[in-house]
Amino acid sequence: MIAVLFGALLHSIWNALVRGSPDRTLSIVLVAAGAGAITACWLPFAPLPAVPSWPYLAASVVIHIVYFALVAFSYRKGELSFAYPIMRGTAPVLSAIAAALVLGEWPSLGGWLGVLLVCCGVVLLAADSFRSQSFHASSALFALANAGVIVVYTLVDGVGARLSEHPVSYTGWILLLTALPLLAISVVHDGANTIRYMQRHWVRGLIGGACTFGSYGLALWAMTRAPIALVAALRETSVVFAMILAATFLRERITPARFASIFIVTAGAVAMKIS
Repeated sequence: MIAVLFGALLHSIWNALVRGSPDRTLSIVLVAAGAGAITACWLPFAPLPAVPSWPYLAASVVIHIVYFALVAFSYRKGELSFAYPIMRGTAPVLSAIAAALVLGEWPSLGGWLGVLLVCCGVVLLAADSFRSQSFHASSALFALANAGVIVVYTLVDGVGARLSEHPVSYTGWILLLTALPLLAISVVHDGANTIRYMQRHWVRGLIGGACTFGSYGLALWAMTRAPIALVAALRETSVVFAMILAATFLRERITPARFASIFIVTAGAVAMKIS
């Protein structure tokens, strides 16, 4: 539990670093490159993930490229205290809907209560953003899309980490193989600007990369020791950490309505996961 909570804090930190940066798209590339550089230092000395996990690892790399891109798009205009709760909080709702429609696994009473809480929290968050004129439809849509991506990679990596027999190594290969194409795309698109940005903000990249590796490595390790749903539920506490960082370091104004909505979303996500 302590490991997952610490991982949730690390996750909110690297998101805050991206949101508070002058260029969110290049910061995503920088954080991914930082994570890749850190893992490249020790990965050659680590055991390879077991062969049965390789298809999951390959799928996860593709999914994470989409995930990082959607994070950057969500933060182009949306505040951390707006986009982050939508991304992290609505993922369990999408999981519940997909399980019901595709697998015929309908949520329990506690699960439906969680769905209701998350929906109410997101509606309250959107209403408060409308009132304060900080609502951006594009950010909301990108964040909702990323919630679906989070559902997919959680399931894929939950199974992959268990099959890998070495969850830390499995995480390292995901981050390294995700960083390479993201960096290549950015260099091809605007090489001079990418290089200048990396030279100027490399410390931010290393800190964000370390947080990225630590956050996901701890989560995948925990998934090999505890049920995936319970680990995912604890990770939703990152929404609360993100709110604190948004108010403290990014100077975002957390109104009472936004404060309430973030806690409602968190409570709903946890209720769904443990029901």
